[in-house]
Amino acid sequence: MMMMKPWVVPVFLALVILIQQQYCYNFQVEAGGDDFIRSRGTHFMLNGNPYYANGFNAYWLMYVASDPSQRNKVSSAFQQASSHGLSVARTWAFSDAAEARRFGIKLVLSLVNNYESFGGKKQYVNWARNQGHYLSSDDDFFRNPVVKGFYKNHVKTVLNRYNTITGTIYKNDPTIMAWELMNEPRCTSDPSGRTIQAWVMEMASFVKSIDRNHLLEAGLEGFYGQTTPQRRSLNPAGFDMGTDFIANNRIPGIDFATVHSYPDQWLSSSNDQNQLSFLDNWLSTHIQDAQYLIRKPLLITEFGKSWKDPGFSSYQRDLLFNKVYTKIYSSAKHGGPAAGGLFWQLLSEGMESSFGDGYEIVLSQSSSTANVIAQQSHKLYQIRKIFARMRNVERWKRARAQWSARNGGRRNGH
Repeated sequence: MMMMKPWVVPVFLALVILIQQQYCYNFQVEAGGDDFIRSRGTHFMLNGNPYYANGFNAYWLMYVASDPSQRNKVSSAFQQASSHGLSVARTWAFSDAAEARRFGIKLVLSLVNNYESFGGKKQYVNWARNQGHYLSSDDDFFRNPVVKGFYKNHVKTVLNRYNTITGTIYKNDPTIMAWELMNEPRCTSDPSGRTIQAWVMEMASFVKSIDRNHLLEAGLEGFYGQTTPQRRSLNPAGFDMGTDFIANNRIPGIDFATVHSYPDQWLSSSNDQNQLSFLDNWLSTHIQDAQYLIRKPLLITEFGKSWKDPGFSSYQRDLLFNKVYTKIYSSAKHGGPAAGGLFWQLLSEGMESSFGDGYEIVLSQSSSTANVIAQQSHKLYQIRKIFARMRNVERWKRARAQWSARNGGRRNGH
């Protein structure tokens, strides 16, 4: 057990007092729970308490789990993640099954990829073409009724899939935190944003018609669209992707907003300091917009820094992770909408040659970054504990008031 440093106690107590003074009335506490994560206002809730998540991406989980000889890598990844306090994994739901419940990790499952990896929207369009339908663009994925029908059939199959290991249908499984409509939807053929707006509206309604237990998000990277022209200057140059962070996330049925951030890709000609400055502004603005314009929780579902970048150092990667984590923690401790971050990507030992893309983190081999990750997990866990204690205090006050009412306000003793 780690010994608590003498300065930690007053800092921790100060944080308790700060939260109690400013935010104890912002959260409705409730009894019981069913282990499903919900959203209420700008916060996630789990069994009556505000929920904050430190997590990771591992798109390969279901692919590797489908191979019995490789399945140990999935267990190893979950075990290492759990030991570093990571509680949410984001992965693809268009391969095969994986385990998470045993390690207390929730899943964000993406239902289709924008890109060709594992099929993606191109595969859906090709299926329609093979049936004789004329489609001029892969972006017809969002427009063509036949293709949309293929997607809906896939969604229905996944949500109603019976897990033979757990004995639970996916739409009834609280191990799943949320469904994601698509990984990084992009429709460059319609920069107005109307195509993706209509698609998200239709598909969000369809998913919710089948599954009201789980949260749903669109899978957005966070690029601003034409509904907020004053924000579009914040987009990295050349990233007009037909999405609209504000309008897309305001759609009924979308329960929380997401944002991705890759300054090393988006500003590849800039130095590390400029990239960090961009990241600072990018996250601050999205957190602010989630609070005041969208009024839903925000999850930073992808971020990272590649060791393939010129002049890469683990120190610079740690600075980027710290920047993201500080923004999340600052928002969380002040009752804001930022509820967690999922870095890209976690690998188990020996997987680098097959799945490494420059952004991979092998926790046992990346000691400084692993330490940054574990510290963030601990800090978010402490906030969750504070709110749990506050909930117990509120329950005690209610019980005391009820007892007093039943006994006519009489008190024992003098």
